Amino acid sequence: MSPVIFHIDVNSAYLSWTAVEQLKNGAEVDLREIPAIIGGDKKSRHGVVLAKSIPAKKYGIRTGEPVVNAFRKCPNLVMEPPNHKMYREKSEKLMEYLRGFTFKIEQVSVDECYLDFTEIGDRFPSPLDAAFLMKNGIRERFGFTVNIGISENKLLAKMASDFEKPDKVHTLFLREVPVKMWPLPVGELFMAGRSSVEVLKKLEIETIGGLAGADPALIELHLKSHGKMLWEFANGIDHSAVQWEQAEAKGIGNSTTLAEDASTYEEVREVFAELAQSVGRRLRKAGQKANMVSMEIKYHDFQSMSHQTRLPRPTCDDQVLLETACRLFEEAWSGEPVRLLGIRTAKLVDAGEPEQLSIFDLEPPPPADEKRRRLDAAMSRIRERYGEDAVMKASRMKKK
Repeated sequence: MSPVIFHIDVNSAYLSWTAVEQLKNGAEVDLREIPAIIGGDKKSRHGVVLAKSIPAKKYGIRTGEPVVNAFRKCPNLVMEPPNHKMYREKSEKLMEYLRGFTFKIEQVSVDECYLDFTEIGDRFPSPLDAAFLMKNGIRERFGFTVNIGISENKLLAKMASDFEKPDKVHTLFLREVPVKMWPLPVGELFMAGRSSVEVLKKLEIETIGGLAGADPALIELHLKSHGKMLWEFANGIDHSAVQWEQAEAKGIGNSTTLAEDASTYEEVREVFAELAQSVGRRLRKAGQKANMVSMEIKYHDFQSMSHQTRLPRPTCDDQVLLETACRLFEEAWSGEPVRLLGIRTAKLVDAGEPEQLSIFDLEPPPPADEKRRRLDAAMSRIRERYGEDAVMKASRMKKK
């Protein structure tokens, strides 16, 4: 049975959800029909554009740009503040509706998800019929619209959902890639950030098709492991599966939005070190070890991605979590500034569960490893007794 994957993306979610709520409360103007954005403080006009209407897009306003720039482009722009509590409520209702079709759903952000349609395909005349049923049902039931992309894999389904908007269904099967995807500018390829595009243009690669036909060794030479991934994406290659298990029930994780975008590996590693300690501590407190670790990135332009790996043996060790997250980050990072970072664990087992040992595991652990394990445990006890930032405060006092 060939896989069929849907990518479902709410059209300009924050703005659409705000518009729906305002109309429900008697508003006469629909934010989606005028130049409007969701952004920062109305009076100071600080912050960045979180979402924009289609009329605002015509003024050249971009998601992620400073609000003050948006007002320069369109002085009559209407701006509303974000309401994350309301967004979560809308998101939960959307996911509840989609689970009426299948529970095999991987929610990747508050406003988008992947749905594995493969095993429910025989209930519908075609994937297109099912997608239109879902899309129209969402519009009629909730008042906002979505785009749905359909393909054999997650990458191409996401690329398809980014075609013409709003309220559309698009397919991008592998056989359609040369016609529908290859003629597009290389910057429209998922995960092709500005710095990567600049490098590719220096190599005289302007389109996704140009990248697909390039020598992968040359691309990897200039863009390292991220270049290899981009070359695979340009050729429609993606082996990642829809991770439909409930994250909270099956795993432990933590993420943080940075006060300022991180643009160097060293800055990112410092953040991952804090996150690894937090996740490791929660695993140990729960008496759990993880067999899988994933790393999450959200870039300065709000584009998100995650990358995961299965561990050779289950762990709750802070250092193992840190090194794994950093390795995954290096493999996936586009070089663009990063706004959010996260570490998540999955496929948990009880810490006391017997493990299959290799001959190397029978040797006593090196003294340094044993010291580090004891230090991690001691730091966890300090945090549990004196608070989350106790170790950091002590470190700062020592430096002074």
